[in-house]
Amino acid sequence: MMAATSACKEGTKIAMDNGKYVRYTPEQVEALERLYHECPKPSSMRRQQLIRECPILSNIEPKQIKVWFQNRRCREKQRKEASRLQAVNRKLTAMNKLLMEENDRLQKQVSHLVYENSYFRQQTQNTTLATTDTSCDSAVTSGQHHLTPQHPPKDASPAGLLSIAEETLTEFLSKATGTAVEWVQMPGMKPGPDSIGIVAISHGCTGVAARACGLVGLDPTRVAEILKDRPSWYRDCRAVDVINMLSTANGGTIELLYMQLYAPTTLAPARDFWLLRYTSVMEDGSLVVCERSLNNTQNGPSMPPAVNFVRVELLPSGYLIRPCEGGGSIIHIVDHMDLEPWSVPEVLRPLYESSTLLAQKTTMAALRHLRQISQEISQPNVTGWGRRPAALRALSHKLSKGFNEAVNGFTDEGWSMLESDGIDDVTLLVNSSPGKMMDINFSYSNGFPSMGNAVLCAKASMLLQNVPPAILLRFLREHRSEWADSGIDAYSAAAVKAGPCSLPVPRGGSFGGQVILPLAHTIEHEEFMEVVKLENVGHYQDMIMPSDIFLLQLCTGVDENAVSTCAELIFAPIDGSFSEDAPIIPSGFRIIPLDSGMDASSPNRTLDLASTLEVGVAGNRATGDKSSRGSTKSVMTIAFQFVYEMQLQENVAIMARQYVRSIIASVQRVALALSPSFFGSHAGLGSPPGTHEAQTLARWICQSYRCYMGDELLKHEGSESILKVLWHHTDAVLCCSLKALPVFTFANQAGLDMLETTLVSLQDISLEKIFDENGRKTLFTEFPQVMQQGFMCLQGGICLSSMGRPVSYERAVAWKVVNDEENAHCICFTFINWSFV
Repeated sequence: MMAATSACKEGTKIAMDNGKYVRYTPEQVEALERLYHECPKPSSMRRQQLIRECPILSNIEPKQIKVWFQNRRCREKQRKEASRLQAVNRKLTAMNKLLMEENDRLQKQVSHLVYENSYFRQQTQNTTLATTDTSCDSAVTSGQHHLTPQHPPKDASPAGLLSIAEETLTEFLSKATGTAVEWVQMPGMKPGPDSIGIVAISHGCTGVAARACGLVGLDPTRVAEILKDRPSWYRDCRAVDVINMLSTANGGTIELLYMQLYAPTTLAPARDFWLLRYTSVMEDGSLVVCERSLNNTQNGPSMPPAVNFVRVELLPSGYLIRPCEGGGSIIHIVDHMDLEPWSVPEVLRPLYESSTLLAQKTTMAALRHLRQISQEISQPNVTGWGRRPAALRALSHKLSKGFNEAVNGFTDEGWSMLESDGIDDVTLLVNSSPGKMMDINFSYSNGFPSMGNAVLCAKASMLLQNVPPAILLRFLREHRSEWADSGIDAYSAAAVKAGPCSLPVPRGGSFGGQVILPLAHTIEHEEFMEVVKLENVGHYQDMIMPSDIFLLQLCTGVDENAVSTCAELIFAPIDGSFSEDAPIIPSGFRIIPLDSGMDASSPNRTLDLASTLEVGVAGNRATGDKSSRGSTKSVMTIAFQFVYEMQLQENVAIMARQYVRSIIASVQRVALALSPSFFGSHAGLGSPPGTHEAQTLARWICQSYRCYMGDELLKHEGSESILKVLWHHTDAVLCCSLKALPVFTFANQAGLDMLETTLVSLQDISLEKIFDENGRKTLFTEFPQVMQQGFMCLQGGICLSSMGRPVSYERAVAWKVVNDEENAHCICFTFINWSFV
């Protein structure tokens, strides 16, 4: 008792099972803390080992140490929760301030609109009175009202630049916090503690404009530093060069910038800007970075037009960064541009006339990048492949930049165009500049190097109709064999005879494209990277050698439920010992929606390729309500790069053209099958969808069900075809062959959704693969009943989709499907009330 009393005077109190308290000495607490940081939840054996290794803990029972660790974990959890709640509280406080400012701005805008309404009403009355006056004075006055004064060139001397900077600051602030632009909330954006911020787009102003307000956990100086480095976060920005810099009397800086933007497709030229950027600190401590174009200046430096670029205008824009109480910053972003839509084909003009697109690509991208940097600083961790988030972000940026360079093919990067073969669908560019080829000879895991002294790029663009970009791109990612050219080996062999050739997506062997390492979601789950393994791929080094190829792959916009500016699949071959500074030669696809109709497409449609890719029981897909889906257009850009030796240029050029043309044909075939307009184009004529074989199979399925079960499978009413009703039936209906190892041959839409597959890939799935071990035992035990008595019933259970996801079902029924001659044709299953677990 005296020892316990002595111990109570020195250490930390803990609870005992008998309700009493004891205290640990500081030395004991230090030893326990060391173990806690190594292992927060030690096993019983580890706790006993700790007692043996630390003599100062020898007088403590293992049960007491167990209680200490429980209490320590509880305190840590409470600390983290308190920290989280404090962070949420700071966010809510800052968001409340933003909302109050927005409310104040809206009230001012309402007052302004009321005043304008009163003014225009008065003007209308005056105009009505003036129409009765036919005097010359009245006519002259009326004509003078519509004259537009021409703005003289602005002075670009140092004093003139300061005047332009101050004017830019005033105009920017009037947009960021005032009513200079009529802002409307961007559709789908709702403010809250977990939202990216308050995002608005312009209504009825010159050019396109977007504005955002948000909270980031970085100090204002750091925020300004990040945002000024536009190429690091704006994927479309090729370069920003500071041409000149001036200091102002108030401690600010004026910079003259030349900025270039990539063209997103081969069908449009790139854009460039000649800019003034003004950075200053306001009286309230806010940091301001504002910019505008210097297109109409004199008496100062200028930037002549660049080849292959269209000079566009940046109207007063920028960043207002306010320090936030408790840390962090409140940031207001305004982007306002005139992108000269007249310079692109009419079908592409929506890309240059949409404020929503500007908000998504530029304004919101800036906020997302800041939030990601803040999160990485506050929660440093190592993700897939042993890389930190910043390293993975750099890799994704490298892939994107390399693809943009291939799509644009700038001459100052060393690209030159090859002569056409008479058909202008595919453009070929070559690049053998030292900068492009520096250290390009990296080795694959089989030890054979990818040798070459030049790069050839084959690129093309095509217009797509009525196919959601996300669905098409997801299909391209998951089903490489559907678009890869089966004849590429012949062209590769022709190049092999003369020397080596390294292909971006080699053919041969197992071309499944197995994802072996998902790396990370880099920008709030809008994109992700992964390493894909292609097994037994032929690498061409004087002869075909079996090897494994690894692809670093960047996927963007594959979620059709998310609003995205484009969908991208960009990949590049890498070696197993790939380092972060190694060069990569990316190839891939980019699909850009051209209108807002894509949002009307059903988010639950699967990737079935009925009718165009399969002949027989598949048939055409049943038509839906086309009017509800809307008509969508998108442009797809394809760019593939090939490393080769210069003496092989002619052979590689022929191979590359044929390779890309075959990909285009495959993509068109897939897009047509995925398009709802394909199977609904004749719906208005009352003709049933699908082939005669598909209609016949649907009739056999329903007749056999009625014969064996004594009930109707479908509630068929009206003039709709049986196949159409079966296709839209809510329960999954699947048919399998009568082989020793049954494989699926047909499924309705619900069946494809349940198996997460397509009608093309359906025949690769055997019946036993979709059941777990217990399900397979039940299936093999009772399956003979189907052939004997014509049907069987299965109790509810779990099956698996082709992607390995568990699917629960209430019950399942299997029956024998017989043809008109009463011979067994296949076995049909229906899974009732299924859902993903």
